[in-house]
Amino acid sequence: MSQSALPVAKQTFADTEKFIRDVRERVATVVVGQDVVVERLLIALFSGGHLLLQGVPGLAKTLLVSVLSKSVDLDFARIQFTIDLLPSDILGSEVLDQRTNEFRVRKGPIFTNLLLADEINRAAPKVQGALLEAMQERKVTIGNETFRLPAPFLVIATQNPVEQAGTFELPEAQLDRFMLVHRLEYPSIEDEREILSRNAALGIQRQDRGAIVQTEFDVLEKRPVGSSEELVRAMEAVHHVHVSETFVEHVVDLVDRSRHHPAVELGCSPRAGISLIKASRARALMHGRHYAIPEDLFALAEDVMLHRMRLKYEAIAEGVTGRAVLQELLRSLGGSGAGA
Repeated sequence: MSQSALPVAKQTFADTEKFIRDVRERVATVVVGQDVVVERLLIALFSGGHLLLQGVPGLAKTLLVSVLSKSVDLDFARIQFTIDLLPSDILGSEVLDQRTNEFRVRKGPIFTNLLLADEINRAAPKVQGALLEAMQERKVTIGNETFRLPAPFLVIATQNPVEQAGTFELPEAQLDRFMLVHRLEYPSIEDEREILSRNAALGIQRQDRGAIVQTEFDVLEKRPVGSSEELVRAMEAVHHVHVSETFVEHVVDLVDRSRHHPAVELGCSPRAGISLIKASRARALMHGRHYAIPEDLFALAEDVMLHRMRLKYEAIAEGVTGRAVLQELLRSLGGSGAGA
């Protein structure tokens, strides 16, 4: 970084740190706990990647995305994926204007900044493919016209890992499009107690001649705490985070080890290494650092790599899990000096 760029970078870092604090405080007013999930959401947003959230229903996945979109002044759309969904229901279509007798384009819900794809594995493969292609190319073709998607454009998909009836598993090649796959856990006892207390205090809201029982969605603050310009500055700040040659070597070593482990049939692609570095830079920034350290690599490895690894059938039959293999790879990497 040049000397002339240093004052600009320092100011960008300071602005971004305040922006991150404000967003996290806003989310905390509605969502209890889930700090790691919020961090992953912001990492995806700052680094331009897409995020898949795996977890059972009721863990506030939709609420998290909603409050994030309102906190950062982003356009937000939600698609509930079902078996009868068509690609045109997501991308848009040409419709005949009866007045002019001409076709005009009606854009679909994908033309937004933050798209929540709820239960993505319930849609047919053709629909999944249409969405994932748009995620990769960030543009959509409707009829004979090609349209660019808004910037920023982020897909946050959800998937229920337990219920498999009426679902279509995402192939490895499509899973690879997601920079991060985060697996949500149940809240702690303390957090769950706070969730129940907050919910009990919501009360009712009078409406027309009756009333409705309020939910967490009804108390979302509509005023954003950050502008789109602040988001752009945060994305610029991520690119100022220093990544050393040693850190890059650790990433290359870890990804390469995933391809040669005896229990792994399909290891990580180069996209895993790219995602690890991008996500590590964003995480470093969120922890107040201007440089990436091995802690970032170790913290993000599961979300970045696990969905990109496929085990051999023999290993699965013996009870080996992808998480156990990854932990073994990380320990071997730590032994080579990455944990220092």
